[in-house]
Amino acid sequence: MLTTLTAICLALSPALPVSVDAYVERYRAATGLPGVAVVITEGDRVVHAAGYGRTATGEPVTAGTPMAMASVSKSFTALAVLQLAEQGKVALDQPVRRYLPEFTMADPRAARITVRQLLHQTSGMADSAFREKSLPQPETLEGAVARLRTARLATEPGAAFSYHNTNYQVAARLVEVVSGRPFADYLDAHVFEPLGMRRSTTVDTDRDLPGGARGHLYVLGRAVALPEPAGFGNGSGGVLSTAHDMGRWLIAQHTGVLPPRSVREMRTPSARNEDYALGWMLDETERGTPVLEHGGDLFTSTAHQLLMPGTGHGIAVMANTGMAYSDAHELMAGLVALVEGRAPQPPSRTPYLLTDGLFALLTLVTVALAVRGVVRARQWTGRRWWRLAPYLVPAVVCVTMAPIHRVLARGRDASWVQLAYLYPTFMVWLVTAAVACLAVVAARLLVAGRRGL
Repeated sequence: MLTTLTAICLALSPALPVSVDAYVERYRAATGLPGVAVVITEGDRVVHAAGYGRTATGEPVTAGTPMAMASVSKSFTALAVLQLAEQGKVALDQPVRRYLPEFTMADPRAARITVRQLLHQTSGMADSAFREKSLPQPETLEGAVARLRTARLATEPGAAFSYHNTNYQVAARLVEVVSGRPFADYLDAHVFEPLGMRRSTTVDTDRDLPGGARGHLYVLGRAVALPEPAGFGNGSGGVLSTAHDMGRWLIAQHTGVLPPRSVREMRTPSARNEDYALGWMLDETERGTPVLEHGGDLFTSTAHQLLMPGTGHGIAVMANTGMAYSDAHELMAGLVALVEGRAPQPPSRTPYLLTDGLFALLTLVTVALAVRGVVRARQWTGRRWWRLAPYLVPAVVCVTMAPIHRVLARGRDASWVQLAYLYPTFMVWLVTAAVACLAVVAARLLVAGRRGL
């Protein structure tokens, strides 16, 4: 099967760039995606690398435009740790604290967390026990580790898988301490420079994102350029790279970025999650081709990388729109289809537009009802004060939206501002409803006060 598929892909290679360009432009026209960069590799060569559209600051996106890689960064952190393991400086099954004494938690079980468990995301750390996104954000990797001193574990180390960015922030800090240099400098010297990734780097916080790497939200079907919400991402989501550089990275995965033993380590999942290895996920295409991949989501941009070990192909996509619409992931599915000789599915924005339209309409209706309620407040007799209680519900929901989301999302953490980025039209309606209802209450109380009720 793989031999046949390889032959098909090789036959398609000369025409593939034209097909990719046409597909990406159709996708952009259908969705309003502002900018995206794409690279496709085959064996030790780049088949196609290109940028489309514009950045959030208005410059053309090219194959040399640095863009946010988000959680694709985890595979770079895993590589750095495995390099240290190859040198005998780190053993994957030894406790993290052996190499990083500053790693302490308010839970004695943390002393048993191994390096491998960090990379497998089976350390026992989880959003349900440590609210990494809604707590005050650190400025450095050292600070990211330091804020764990009051945290507890959700489970025994090694007992369960839980995708938690702090695992990879601790791993990146371990690289800093063991190597004796900042994580960004380590990646420059041992990953980016050796692979020729000259325009790649890693940053700490949202404030470090250059203008060209910032992104957009979709509101009522239109992309709006907005800054990324406050957050820390080095080690777990801080890499910035270009289509050209990601081409070199994908090629290196096929030609030997590590000795075979360490490559096997990197691609071997844990017993707790057979789909997650060391910074890579194991999956297969619709045709059944085994792949290694990892997606990345910021609130204003997305990215995705994918390898087909059996065919020698690699694909990376970076889009400057946020996780609510997952443009990079949808584009990846279409590009995989092209590589496999299938027709990509056309994108559909109808469900999103209907939802946005509904909340936009509800917002207008809410404003109209609020105006009516304020005008009619003078008719209120003030005899049934308990009838004001329902008007407070929207304000209570608005204030408690973050904990409500944690319950609905089974423990996944997000701050109030991040939720506004995830669900913009819903949150606009909710805030409008809260203000509108409070305005009606205030108007009635004012009338009651004037009448001495």
